[in-house]
Amino acid sequence: MSSNFLLYGANGYTGNLIARLAGQRGLRPILAGRTPEKIEPLSTELGLEYRAFSLDDDIAVDKALADVSVVLHCAGPFSQTSQPMVAGCLRTKTHYLDITGEVAVLEAIAARSNEAKAAGVMLLPGVGFDVVPSDCLAAHLKARLPEATRLTLGFQALGKISRGTATTMVEAQNQGGLVRRGGVLTPVPAAWKTRLIDFGQGAVAAVTIPWGDVSTAYYSTGIPDIEVYAAFPAATRLGMVASRYLGWLLGLPTVQDFQKRLIQNQPQGPSAAERGQERSLLWGEVEDNFGKQAVSRLQCPEGYTLTALTALAIVAKVLRGQVSVGFQTPSLVYGANFILEIGGVVREDLDP
Repeated sequence: MSSNFLLYGANGYTGNLIARLAGQRGLRPILAGRTPEKIEPLSTELGLEYRAFSLDDDIAVDKALADVSVVLHCAGPFSQTSQPMVAGCLRTKTHYLDITGEVAVLEAIAARSNEAKAAGVMLLPGVGFDVVPSDCLAAHLKARLPEATRLTLGFQALGKISRGTATTMVEAQNQGGLVRRGGVLTPVPAAWKTRLIDFGQGAVAAVTIPWGDVSTAYYSTGIPDIEVYAAFPAATRLGMVASRYLGWLLGLPTVQDFQKRLIQNQPQGPSAAERGQERSLLWGEVEDNFGKQAVSRLQCPEGYTLTALTALAIVAKVLRGQVSVGFQTPSLVYGANFILEIGGVVREDLDP
């Protein structure tokens, strides 16, 4: 097997960032995507091999994966693309990584854990901003308060979003929210709860969202009750509340297609200068049944930069043979302190 990896979706915003950073770090990913017209120019520029194949073609997928040891899957929407790529990895005994944060996708991959164990394959989705820093924060908090029964996470992403992220948000805007109650994923209204959270720069309003950790933190910590919050401007929070009543409209294909066309007219994502000026802030709190609490915070690089850094750090570990077969989360395989291996990350424990 090759000591390199296949990067599918290299022509996308985040995939492009990862491809360039990989080259700077001496890695030589095989760039891949659906069409050669979108992959070949980047391949030529970076001097890297490329492969073009559709995930709808099992034979082509198996041929493309036959000589690589790990796939880093960056082609969304993952609700459509993850299943065929995971299936291909199981058939070819190739380790699978992706950068999704979609709860349904994470749960679907978790359901294939026994298949992965039988194939000797690791399935590790969520190796980017969602869910690496928050997953490591959750595991750290669990270690601080082992008897915790409630976990609350929050983040404040300072900076712009990419077209791909915006498209995923459009597709989910009529689906409401999710929390965990008693270990069970439980639907709730969009922006179900609001609370003030101090991410380190003073308290700001944050609302519940169906972030990936509602899925993964349960596997990482075993804590049965989990909520995730995100800090948004007031107009965004009001729009989320309004979606409770307009979900039927926002879910119409014509409405979604219109929004997606508008998104395609926007820049592909934040510029390098913009990414360098911003940060992502995370906060977490655990509580046990007696009211004892522990609170910690993380300060990290901007979200897309962090995704490239964490994804490649995990790729490097997999290529060195640091794997655990079956479905995994970042902290289960690499520990709560993995996030501290990333440059620019600072963790702070607070007295509640």
